[in-house]
Amino acid sequence: MNLKEAKIGTNVVVKKINGEGAIKRRIMDMGVTKNTSIYIRKVAPLGDPIEVTIRGYELSIRKEDAEKIEVEGE
Repeated sequence: MNLKEAKIGTNVVVKKINGEGAIKRRIMDMGVTKNTSIYIRKVAPLGDPIEVTIRGYELSIRKEDAEKIEVEGE
């Protein structure tokens, strides 16, 4: 499953980042790397963005970017 499909209030682990070039690099620069744990905090009322906690800080990720992050439940 991808990060966009993960349920609110769950912990997931990054398995793979899809995409190429600048998009993949931007996601990785935000701290989203393989085997990193992510807690899904909440989703905005209209569904975009998704707020997560990763590496001790809060991050908002667009649905478009969240679809590129493959995760697995802990």
